[in-house]
Amino acid sequence: MRRVLEPLLAGNVTDVDPTYDDDASYVRDLGLIARDRPLRVANPIYREVIARVLALPVEDNVTAEPRSFVLPDGRLNFRKLLEEFAQFWCEHGEVLTRRDAYHEAAPQLVFMGFLHRIVNGGGYVAREYGVGRGRIDLHVRWPYTDSEGKRAWQQEAVELKVWRDGAKDPLAKGLVQLGGYLEQLGLDHGTLVLFDRRSSAAGIEERTRFEEATTEQGYRVVVLRA
Repeated sequence: MRRVLEPLLAGNVTDVDPTYDDDASYVRDLGLIARDRPLRVANPIYREVIARVLALPVEDNVTAEPRSFVLPDGRLNFRKLLEEFAQFWCEHGEVLTRRDAYHEAAPQLVFMGFLHRIVNGGGYVAREYGVGRGRIDLHVRWPYTDSEGKRAWQQEAVELKVWRDGAKDPLAKGLVQLGGYLEQLGLDHGTLVLFDRRSSAAGIEERTRFEEATTEQGYRVVVLRA
């Protein structure tokens, strides 16, 4: 099962060998992936459930109190969430990614596990991922009451990408992809998280830092290198 689901989450291409078809047929018979091509999760519900279940071990290790991220006006302090994730990543990222059986998607699962722990007490996370996408897109929706006493929604968009050996810095491509996602959602700001998994990468504390960037459409982007 891992052999089929891992490239979906990591956005990689699948294995090309005869035994892979047997694995894919098994997962397809379980109803987890669509019966036709291209390879993809069968439906939006399974897409959410698969990511939630695989990220659950990370959630169990997040000790932060979700309500501490809620501002006095009811909105989510998303910058604080990112900063505390960066600290969590520096302290536990290497251990958690080594332990994760889904090694190729481990950093993304760590981020989603942390995000779930903070957001799912009051908000919602939708995600898009698939074979060959090279990224995971996350759409966070958080309800609050606006200044007129009406129900409103705070929205945040996050793109997760991985920098692997032999590849170029994914920043430029990530900004193009995130710009398209922000345009689709009607948002003017977003977050791009770049996990450096190259063998030549600096130590986790040294490489984990925040930057600011702008898409070609002029959307503001917080870049977290991790």
